[in-house]
Amino acid sequence: MRIAKEIEGRQCPECGETKNQVNAGKNRSGTQRCFCKDCKKYYTLNPKTREYPEDVRRQAIKTYYDGASGRSVGKAIGLSKANVYNWMRKGGSDSENN
Repeated sequence: MRIAKEIEGRQCPECGETKNQVNAGKNRSGTQRCFCKDCKKYYTLNPKTREYPEDVRRQAIKTYYDGASGRSVGKAIGLSKANVYNWMRKGGSDSENN
């Protein structure tokens, strides 16, 4: 059985316990996973967000409204054309005015 060390900043989000927390590998994005021996829950210490920053979205929507195609916007900014079209469908005109 693995020995649990108390490491500063490591706290179970479920039960709030700081002791009996062990490393449990890494997830697909490379972020450290932990396991709480008290409540038997796995959790990620500092999860990464899987979204583009708001300024990138605004820039893509503005470029699209300036007359560029979704494909050319995707190539210029370095993202998928599907992202541009999805942002437009979700209400790109609202994001542009903010």
